[in-house]
Amino acid sequence: MKKSVLDFQKMKQAGEKVAWLTSYDFPTAQFAEKAGMDMILVGDSMGMCVYGYAGGTMPVTMDQCIVHSEAVRRGAPNTFVIGDMPFLSYQTTPADAVRNAGRFFKKAGVDAIKLEGGRRIGTMIRAIVDAGMVVCGHIGLTPQSSGQIGGFKAQGRTAESAYELIQDARSVQEAGATFLLLEAVPPEVGKFISEDLKIPVYGIGAGPYVDGQLLIVSDMLGVFEAFTPRFVKKYANLAEEIMKAMEAYVRDVKESKFPENEHTYNMLEGEKEKLDKLVKSVK
Repeated sequence: MKKSVLDFQKMKQAGEKVAWLTSYDFPTAQFAEKAGMDMILVGDSMGMCVYGYAGGTMPVTMDQCIVHSEAVRRGAPNTFVIGDMPFLSYQTTPADAVRNAGRFFKKAGVDAIKLEGGRRIGTMIRAIVDAGMVVCGHIGLTPQSSGQIGGFKAQGRTAESAYELIQDARSVQEAGATFLLLEAVPPEVGKFISEDLKIPVYGIGAGPYVDGQLLIVSDMLGVFEAFTPRFVKKYANLAEEIMKAMEAYVRDVKESKFPENEHTYNMLEGEKEKLDKLVKSVK
């Protein structure tokens, strides 16, 4: 049964952790739902994990996010799905933010949307919430604005920068967000913010004290090899297994070991003889 925002609030109050994962396609979403995932994020991390963009998340478009969200919803109809708002889909005006957020709900049937930023996007969060949609905020390491913070670096490692994050977190809550995602911050900061806010606070590289954990599926499964963030735990090394399988397939084809009889279809009884007669008659 799909969880609601009330369920997630009760889980925070009860100290029950939320497990969620990114997904970008139908089969992975099916696996996530069967595994008992509480949430799925259709992240703009697809820019790196699916499309291999040199610009990371920046080139990802609304149309791409919508199509992938539709596929994930079909694969996980009973899981809470969050669509990720891509770069420049909400930073321009509150009206643009509402319009683009609405596309996720109307076309892909998501349960919430996520957008990056703290105090500077409060008006966008409020506008989306006032339009009747559920918002997940995202602060700390925010990939869409990584250029402003000097790259993909941990945030909140000094007292001053941690205080700024706390102010951003409070602003996101005050603007009406239902959840907050903290990325790449020290555990002490994650602990303070999760205890300070009434809304659930989840982490991706924010330590063990937050209300739940998110990982990128390609990192968790050991498929994405370009780099591995410090906060990632690989639960499998599928890249190695995939390479072994592909190399074995190439060898079998080259050495005429595939396909074997068990991989072929037999003609119906007596049909081979009929075919031979037909071919001879044509000659």
